[in-house]
Amino acid sequence: VNACSQTLLRKEHGLGGYDSDFSEDENEAETSNCQRTGKDAALLTKPFQKQKYARLAHKQVAAHEWDREEARNRRFHLVAMDAYARHKKYINDYLLYYGGSVEDLKRSTVNDKTDLDMIKENHRFLWTEDDEDGMTWEKTLAKKYYDKLFKEYCIADLSRYKYNKFGFRWRVEKEVISGKGQFCCGNKHCDEEEGLKSWEVNFGYIEHGEKRNALVKLRLCPECSLKLNYHHRRKEVKAVKRKHREEHHHDAPAEKQAKSAEKHICESKGKSSTSKTGQNDDDSDQESEDKPDADNPSEAEYWKGPAQDVDEKTKEDEFDEYFEDMFL
Repeated sequence: VNACSQTLLRKEHGLGGYDSDFSEDENEAETSNCQRTGKDAALLTKPFQKQKYARLAHKQVAAHEWDREEARNRRFHLVAMDAYARHKKYINDYLLYYGGSVEDLKRSTVNDKTDLDMIKENHRFLWTEDDEDGMTWEKTLAKKYYDKLFKEYCIADLSRYKYNKFGFRWRVEKEVISGKGQFCCGNKHCDEEEGLKSWEVNFGYIEHGEKRNALVKLRLCPECSLKLNYHHRRKEVKAVKRKHREEHHHDAPAEKQAKSAEKHICESKGKSSTSKTGQNDDDSDQESEDKPDADNPSEAEYWKGPAQDVDEKTKEDEFDEYFEDMFL
């Protein structure tokens, strides 16, 4: 490289020296080698390869390179974060740059409504066919909640009984399982289980700007019953004892009565035959047979009138008697 630079200087500035034939040949060989290495370097350079600076770079170039390196590092950290951490970083950077607080970015929750709020707004104590016209999503949700309630007995709020104001609502599944309102006092703040009475109340209420009435039934202990009847006495529901109906006998077909009469006659004949054989065998049996027996009437008593059919209770009657005091 030094030899090439020297030959170029001599040609440009005309600097001579001691010349000789051999020196000229050497100079030509050196120049050809320099040209070959320059061409090879040009061929070996890549199109995206930057020029190497032999001196310090300019400030703008240094700043540009520094920004690229910083952006590369920031991108690497952002990719490594999850979505929540990335969101927090953006929010903090925004607040540091523009100022303010985190509460300024929070959304207003004044107009937000939950499913419970929808049910409270559209709930009805009793749904009618007119109420089901033009059902919206909110009304449908309230109607489904209403269908899941148990409407046999009510739960009462008697806290304002002195002002003749009462609150009633239907029972939920949890209260039905525990017996609240049926086997336990139906007052919201009472758990008495002794001396419960059933009452029918004409419940008048205003719902969605419309006045309505409903006949409800609830069971209360003696103390809560006094609160319910503080101003005027309500109707008490008492258990009606089941009586044997004679209509069942009159409504029975004649064929059934005839068959039953024949059955009793055959049984009486069998008993009389056995009694005769016993009379011949033993005298002690004769004394017992001569006495009138209420359970086994004589044959003459069967012919005095139509045989009375024995009242046989069906399974439905047995269930009704079992649940008679339960569902008043």
